[in-house]
Amino acid sequence: MKTAVETAVATSAAADFGWLAIARIGLVQAAIGAIVVLTTSTLNRVMVVELALPALLPGLLVALHYLVQLARPRMGFGSDTGGRRTPWIIGGMGLLALGGAGAALAVAWMATERWSGIALAVLSFIAIGFGVSAAGTSLLVLLAKRVAPARRAPAATLVWMMMIVGFAVTAGVAGKLLDPYSGARLVAVVAAVAALAFVLAVLAVHGLEGAGSASRGASPVAAPRFRVALAEVWAEPAARRFTVFVFISMVAFSAQDLILEPFAGAVFGWTPGQTTTLSGVQNGGVLLGMMLVALAGSGLAGRRFGSLRFWAIGGCLASALALAGLVVAGQVGPGWPLQANVFLLGAANGAFSIAAIASMMRLAGEGAAGREGVRMGLWGAAQAIAFGFGGLLGTGASDLAHWLIGSTGAAYATVFGLEALLFVVAAVLAARVDTAPSVADADADADAGAARARSRRHALHKPAVAGFDGR
Repeated sequence: MKTAVETAVATSAAADFGWLAIARIGLVQAAIGAIVVLTTSTLNRVMVVELALPALLPGLLVALHYLVQLARPRMGFGSDTGGRRTPWIIGGMGLLALGGAGAALAVAWMATERWSGIALAVLSFIAIGFGVSAAGTSLLVLLAKRVAPARRAPAATLVWMMMIVGFAVTAGVAGKLLDPYSGARLVAVVAAVAALAFVLAVLAVHGLEGAGSASRGASPVAAPRFRVALAEVWAEPAARRFTVFVFISMVAFSAQDLILEPFAGAVFGWTPGQTTTLSGVQNGGVLLGMMLVALAGSGLAGRRFGSLRFWAIGGCLASALALAGLVVAGQVGPGWPLQANVFLLGAANGAFSIAAIASMMRLAGEGAAGREGVRMGLWGAAQAIAFGFGGLLGTGASDLAHWLIGSTGAAYATVFGLEALLFVVAAVLAARVDTAPSVADADADADAGAARARSRRHALHKPAVAGFDGR
């Protein structure tokens, strides 16, 4: 049993993260993104263009890396029982870096030994999926447990913006280094990026969690089995509803990724260069939506507009409205303001996604103690499966609609309409999830922080009594 002074010291060790610590977590997220963006986009292009392989091959490999992420709840459970997240983050980053370098080697190998290269690619993408699961899940749990409620929306925005910057910088620099293309150059560039990302992540998390975290975790001997822990979390209404919300909203979010540019080319007659600019327009909207929620969540917009529920529901409904605009665009054609429509879609997507992430951070600590990793892993697995399924749904529905309807504009409009309906369903689900206002959370956190401070001052002036647990 701990004395009051020992309890006070442990509590101090678990102090809320400041902005520098949050930025360090953002560096890890950027490192994860730097490796993933090369394996899911650059290697994709090389397989299809330079090696003239069927587009189905990279599609299946990316789907495999999503499928493997069903292991996220199990990995979250492992970090719960061990009590520390840092080993899982570093181990996951190491596996991700090895998987990324192995995937590049596999693609280069496919040029001479196709089946051997494909076999190595399968193993590498499995490693990528496990690495993302281990590092990403534990990173989000650490962020959720150590960020004050008032900072959750701004913290999520900062971390995700750093990830997007990691995408952009890596893609830009690696793209220049890869010209002129050769298999050896591909392996060298991707391996260098993977190594630098791993070193950056290790330096970023060094000493971040603190030595006190291990003592707060459950004993591995006394911990229940994983199936029991997962059943306990699934039995929690809030966790179960949020899982369904994450899945439906992320299916709707990802379903338009693979059909938006083909839509602009087929219906509006845009060139490949013009359709590529749509991604930039959409990402600009996403960043704007994220920043709006960050500012509102910081308390500057008052209680109503600082509510995570407001932004989650509003973002889903606004996304549905923007997709309804694309339905009209499919009928109107070139006269429709497509760029403005896509920018609004990005802003709505950014708003709801940051509200969902901030809600995830809050809800991770709700329910039975010591299950934060399982909850975060469950939601991460739902998101991963939704992304894989969403891409298949969008492209498959598009092909089916073209076959049944015949008219290109009407076919795309049908798919966008389906996605809009999914966002409406997600908004209904968001309304049923307990996402308390972030401003109210901040007030409660301030009161709780003051109470903890008084308790610590009182404890430090009390004689240490064996068996006193601070309550």
